[in-house]
Amino acid sequence: MIDLSSWPAAAAQRVGGILTDIDDTLTTDGAITPDALAALADLKAAGLAVVAITGRPVGWSEPFALAWPLDAIVAENGAVALRRNASGGLDKLYQQDAATRAANFARMQQVLAHIEAHIPGARRATDSAGRETDIAIDHSEFTRLSDAQIDKVVLAMRHEGMHATVSSIHINGWYGEHNKLEGARWMVRQLWGRDLDAERDRWVYVGDSTNDALMFQAFANSVGVANVARFVPHLTHLPRYVTRGERGAGFAEVAQAVLRQL
Repeated sequence: MIDLSSWPAAAAQRVGGILTDIDDTLTTDGAITPDALAALADLKAAGLAVVAITGRPVGWSEPFALAWPLDAIVAENGAVALRRNASGGLDKLYQQDAATRAANFARMQQVLAHIEAHIPGARRATDSAGRETDIAIDHSEFTRLSDAQIDKVVLAMRHEGMHATVSSIHINGWYGEHNKLEGARWMVRQLWGRDLDAERDRWVYVGDSTNDALMFQAFANSVGVANVARFVPHLTHLPRYVTRGERGAGFAEVAQAVLRQL
């Protein structure tokens, strides 16, 4: 990882959009900080596209989709999105049809109950009531699981045919081929009718944990906020750059680096 101060000006000048994780990237101790919120506003005021992509549930994401200066929030690791509509409310968009979601939901609740019953210490995330297309086990938000316990949960999910990934706070599992990268591609098509893969050099991705590894691999302009150091031993792909500040302060660093080149 290279210090963000070494990001070439020519690369920063091409940037037209920011994709960002939420927990421990935009937020600090569970809340967005004034510097991160101001950074979002400054990016939008400068005409840049800003999309948050999170493992958090769509229900949890709704107040933030309304309150934060964003084009959209893609929740549940790419499965469902919230975007503002002309009346000031939110449109909810899904990658899967209703029948598929219902069948998957029933299967996932069985897996969730099995994990809680058979893996000591495993507890569903407190935001589970807002989830529609995945399940989540808490490992660092209100419950503390060891690396060995986290690995057992991941293996249990994968044994049931689920995709599984680990964020800074939760272990997420789901059925379907969506993920953060597919969610980003989908939302760029939905919002602007464009092909993200054809313009990846015009986008920055900012994240902090193992469920961001695919995005770190996909984007040359990938940035980890400083607290990504906690997950470096577990990352299959590292971000290209790293900030000096942690969490929201790190995101504000990235915004400043982009805005300086406009």
